[in-house]
Amino acid sequence: MQIEICLPSLGDDDDAVAGGVVSEWLVKEGPVASGDDLLEITTDKAAFVLPAPRTGALVEKRVQPGDAVKVGDVLCIFEVKDPGEA
Repeated sequence: MQIEICLPSLGDDDDAVAGGVVSEWLVKEGPVASGDDLLEITTDKAAFVLPAPRTGALVEKRVQPGDAVKVGDVLCIFEVKDPGEA
């Protein structure tokens, strides 16, 4: 099953960031373990690394370094065997 990985809210409610710029992808398309760093997002306040939420495979990158992204934007498509797996 394919799932979309979206940019989550960055920071807590009082200090939330609406988005940022993709700095770099830290993995290539292919197998990825849960917790592996996927990509880095830079905001006006800090740089954030987004980890893989599950073990699976990165099948499609929807953004590239230099792209501006907002919370909720689809970053990539991920293939997982069991959609209920944490």
